[in-house]
Amino acid sequence: MSSVARLTAAAAAAGVVAAAIALPAVGGTGAMFVSASEDLGIKPEDLKEPPLAEKTTVLDANGNQIAQFYEEYRETITLDQVAPIMKTAIISIEDFRFYEHGAIDIEGTIRALAKNFTSGGIAQGGSSITQQYVKQVLLNSATTDEERNAALEASYARKLRELRYAMAVEDKYTKDEILEKYLNIAYFGAHANGIEAAAKRFFGVKASELNLVQAATLAGAVQDPNATDPNLGKAQRKKLLNRRNVVLDRMAELKKITPEEAAEAKEKPLGYKGTPLPGGCEASPYPYFCMYVRNEVLSNKAFGKSAKARSQFLNRGGLTIQTTLDPKMQKAAENAIKKHVFASDNPVASEALVQPGTGQIKAMAASRKYGQNKRKKEMSYNVVADAVHGGGVGFQAGSTFKTFTLLTALKEGMKINDGFSVGSGYRAPYYSTFKNCKGENIGDPTHTVTNDEGGGGFKSLQTGTWGSVNTFFMKLEEHVGLCDTIKTAKSLGIKRSDGLALTEYETFTLGTNEMDPVTVATAYAAIGARGKYCKPMAITKITDRNGKVTNYKPDCKQALDPEVADAAAHILSGVFTQGTMRSVGGIGRPAAGKTGTTDAQATAWFAGFTPDLAGAVSIGDSRGAQKYKLNGVTIGGKYYGSVFGASIPGPIWKDTMLAALKGTPATEFTPINSSRFGGCGSGCQPVDRSDEPRGDDDSDGQLEDVDVADFD
Repeated sequence: MSSVARLTAAAAAAGVVAAAIALPAVGGTGAMFVSASEDLGIKPEDLKEPPLAEKTTVLDANGNQIAQFYEEYRETITLDQVAPIMKTAIISIEDFRFYEHGAIDIEGTIRALAKNFTSGGIAQGGSSITQQYVKQVLLNSATTDEERNAALEASYARKLRELRYAMAVEDKYTKDEILEKYLNIAYFGAHANGIEAAAKRFFGVKASELNLVQAATLAGAVQDPNATDPNLGKAQRKKLLNRRNVVLDRMAELKKITPEEAAEAKEKPLGYKGTPLPGGCEASPYPYFCMYVRNEVLSNKAFGKSAKARSQFLNRGGLTIQTTLDPKMQKAAENAIKKHVFASDNPVASEALVQPGTGQIKAMAASRKYGQNKRKKEMSYNVVADAVHGGGVGFQAGSTFKTFTLLTALKEGMKINDGFSVGSGYRAPYYSTFKNCKGENIGDPTHTVTNDEGGGGFKSLQTGTWGSVNTFFMKLEEHVGLCDTIKTAKSLGIKRSDGLALTEYETFTLGTNEMDPVTVATAYAAIGARGKYCKPMAITKITDRNGKVTNYKPDCKQALDPEVADAAAHILSGVFTQGTMRSVGGIGRPAAGKTGTTDAQATAWFAGFTPDLAGAVSIGDSRGAQKYKLNGVTIGGKYYGSVFGASIPGPIWKDTMLAALKGTPATEFTPINSSRFGGCGSGCQPVDRSDEPRGDDDSDGQLEDVDVADFD
């Protein structure tokens, strides 16, 4: 097309627009009239304005901010929270007649049309601030590539569509309201959406504190925020500096500032600070708990029917999420771990604290810092929780699982002094000795389970638990039934950390399934709550952007007979005085627990509880616990020939509880029902000890396929 033809077409196009629009005779009100031109279809069309994506704020139990989530970093503010110089700068460069024209600046549009026709494309926008707001709304509400492309396409059809929406917007809002909406929706680059986020991201100040140089910089950024994104490098910063100076010149030209002020401002450096975005779990002081909360919202259908809906709810909803985290207890866990395990150690220790009777997670801590830097041994997954909540495969829980066999025995009528005579090795008499929950025979008469230090003789529920005797618990599991033991564990929320089904082998009681501290702590909390199991809980309240409050209550059930739980607590309390924790000692108040060490010290655990607080501590090598066992290792600056549950996890648990419960009145355990569980029934210790068998009936004294399993 020749230049003459282009000019003719431009005039024709301008005539079409002018014919459809009549400007008011008296300006200043922003009013406009649209001619009744049905053929052109230029009439107001209501614009759907979905809520802007806003950041979600996460609070601890005391109401202090601990994290932020967002799809778009934005903080919506009112126009009176924007510095006057910022408003002047953006209007000067984007739409200097904003308060004088209606939905479209006819002069600017005709000028742009002529420029575009002579250039053979869309070289100049000529859009008013109202039209730019419309474009941003269409772009932000687009859910498909087709919708996004339609919002960005360089065509007159798009311009006319925007104009119809702009006319409706001008009818619906005042000029100040439109400017406020525009400043909140505009993208400035560097992942900053809206003027408040941009002011903080670019300069570390609020929008109300912006000065001339800063305001001109941000006003210049909106034209092409990707090309002038100062976060991308020197070339982009140079473009932004040049654009800032264009804004300053335009402000001087419009006499909004003096030429001297413009010249002085142009001498200033860009001043971009790149303030870190205040969001995500890496920026949280409690990253592992933060990850748990994030993944709880994203995985729980209570927060949205689909994954997409839940993601938008969290990252766009402008929520305030109140959580269960107790800063005092969190600090107690962190300090206790730091005392015994260094962040630079290959083995990693982690701990979860859970409140009995509610399931509220009060703390989640680990020896490693959360992050992506492998050289610094940072961890990028949630070692304290299961895979659903950002965790990994977990660590085998060892003898902490013996508690579930103990509970099953008490449920089935055994008394605390009932027991068996056992040897130093155990071998299943038959394949049918153990059956999984499908009724399949999974006993292994070819495999022998041993105790590290002998441990033969008569063992009762009490002494067998206190000494954590493997052969006793294998015999006890045979007596009560493997499937019944598994059902007890499941009733207390036990499930594998990796999300797979629990493995149902005869060594289930020895803790061969991989667990996470949150799951184990919650199971033990149920014993402390007299059998009342409550699912792990991290969120107590959510307030949406409109102030609507949704409260969340504990999800609990009576999983155990309260008297069974009391009897188990009675036995487990002896672990501190007569069992595997006697060298560590108690915490000066009623407490109970169980150590756990897996085969050949691959991992070590301690899980314990009071009526007020429960906790579980694990330690293992994240490079691979079976390959890198806890033998001949230096942890926390101390050398260990072998690490057991009472070596590191037990002391961490003790130090944590002393600090976490400081100032909290001690609560007593409910006394054991002696008439029901006291003494012994059919499994009393033989009077003639010389008649005690020295090993399993099927053992010929030669222990084959020895599995040096856990002895705590």
